[in-house]
Amino acid sequence: MHKFHLGQAVEYHVPRGIYAPPGAYIVTAKLPERDGEYGYHIKHPTDAHERTAKESELSAIGVNDNAPAGKAKRP
Repeated sequence: MHKFHLGQAVEYHVPRGIYAPPGAYIVTAKLPERDGEYGYHIKHPTDAHERTAKESELSAIGVNDNAPAGKAKRP
């Protein structure tokens, strides 16, 4: 079962040697399991293209209980 859902904000832990803009990414597609791990297409608002990421390279961006609904907390 996928850990993340479509439209969810996630942090992308970029593998060494790859450049990717910092900040929140949005899950745009769920990919099937490959080599024992689910994959996702993710998109950064300033990036022109989508990226493919393994589930282990992502973490959820939580919602701060004191912030208005839909606002992600900053680490």
